Amino acid sequence: MCLSVFAVKYMIKLKEIIKRFAKTRVGVIGDMAADVYIYGKPYRLSREAPVIVIRHDYQKVVPGGAANTVNNLIQLGVRVYPMGIFGNDDAGVEVFNYFSDHCPSTAGLLLSSATETITKTRIMAGDDHTSKQQVIRIDKEPRCQLSADEERKLLAYLAGLAPQLDALIVSDYGYGFVTGKILAFIRGFARTRTVVADSRYRMRDFKGVTIVTPNQSEAEELAGIEIKDRKTLNAAGNKLLKNLGTKAVLITQGNEGMTLFVRNRKPVHIPICGSDEITDVTGAGDTVASIMGLALGAGATFLEAAHLSNAGASVVVMKRGTATLTPDELNSAMAACPVKK
Repeated sequence: MCLSVFAVKYMIKLKEIIKRFAKTRVGVIGDMAADVYIYGKPYRLSREAPVIVIRHDYQKVVPGGAANTVNNLIQLGVRVYPMGIFGNDDAGVEVFNYFSDHCPSTAGLLLSSATETITKTRIMAGDDHTSKQQVIRIDKEPRCQLSADEERKLLAYLAGLAPQLDALIVSDYGYGFVTGKILAFIRGFARTRTVVADSRYRMRDFKGVTIVTPNQSEAEELAGIEIKDRKTLNAAGNKLLKNLGTKAVLITQGNEGMTLFVRNRKPVHIPICGSDEITDVTGAGDTVASIMGLALGAGATFLEAAHLSNAGASVVVMKRGTATLTPDELNSAMAACPVKK
């Protein structure tokens, strides 16, 4: 592939941004979860009911939800400061201990006996030497209810941590960790620093942050516009820019890539990198938000950060399950990504 002079220089600049990741400090606040994968082999029909019996082989627990955003940053070599809550159960303790080993501080993480950990348990079945397929998912979704004392301590921690952060990422899955007072702090922080908000159900509450990263269906609901073509896509993105008062909006569109809207600039559509035969989209939105916040914190423009996010997403969607990527994988992916001015 022959690259233009512009493309070569642009790639060099993106690689320089990636080199700065290790010196960038990012906070992640939101609904921490654990993704549990149980692997087994189907081997007979049950005598109790007309169902297949799966023999348990092994299981693994990986960070999910906001914790997946944290893990993406850990794997990219970032100093990341997680803020959230886990239940004092097996899954929660496992992810909490993992963060204790890989983050500079876990003072913003609560391990509570008053709640359970949000878990997404996937049963993965298949024969030996084959890729296991998900046959069912079981969700445990406790609502977060911070006590007044817990909320007060978290806000004090946030206030002390904020001056050290280059960016803050909010990963709000709708379980209630981001309270009204925490939201007010986030909005205040966004007046002078970078805040990326990825909220599944209440994006409108994050008015005034730096950038939001809805997927297409979320953007349609927020804007009240069905996205059918480039015209309706642009109308939805521009409406979100205006209504949310953000500096930018990044709408992710699955195997169609993503489109960046920046105030007072024309929208830029970024096609998908590599193959559009996606393996698994689990957690891809977390990867986009994490790289967007990280890149902006490292000094990237919105467009540079979007290109890096697009490349990162192209890596994790080709992996099964809740996945992350390394700086080397991100660098390699950039070579297959189209560059738009």
